[in-house]
Amino acid sequence: MAMLLAGGAARAGDGETRATVIYEEVATEIAGTRVEGAELWVTTADLTRATHFELKPQGVCRDELCFPLPKAKREEFVREAGSTRWFDLTAFARLVSQPVAHDATSSSWYFGLRADQRQGLASLTAPDFSLPDMAGVKHSLADFRGKKILLVTWASW
Repeated sequence: MAMLLAGGAARAGDGETRATVIYEEVATEIAGTRVEGAELWVTTADLTRATHFELKPQGVCRDELCFPLPKAKREEFVREAGSTRWFDLTAFARLVSQPVAHDATSSSWYFGLRADQRQGLASLTAPDFSLPDMAGVKHSLADFRGKKILLVTWASW
C-alpha cells in the first residue's frame, strides 16, 4: 500500500494540534488533538468520528464488538479536562494489538489492523468456499455475507 501524506502540524488551540488519523484506510482530519510523547489523545466525539468506536460504560464499542478497558488502568485511556473527555487512541491500539505509525512532520497517525482483524488462525473470518447441497446446487459462503450464520463442520478422521 502506498500512502502520501502532506501538510504540516498546525496548532488548533490551547495545547492542541491538528492531526490526520488514518483508521481502516479512511483518513479523518481532527482539528484538536493532544500529543504527549508518543501518545495521541482525541476527544471522545473525534474517537467516534475517526474510528466509529465509542466510549461506553462497558468499554470501547462499535456495533456488537466491545473491548473492555482495564478498570485499574482506566485513567491511562480516559481523562476529563473541563467539559471535554479525552481518549488515548494509542493506548487503545496497544490494548487491541494494533500497530501504529506516526509521522510527526505531517502530524499523521496510521492505525493498522487490530489482532481480531488479521488473517490466519487468530482470524474470526472463515475463508470463502463453495459446496453443493443435497440436490447438487452449489452454494458459496460469500452468498451469505452480512448475515449471521452457524457454520457446522464435521470430519470422520
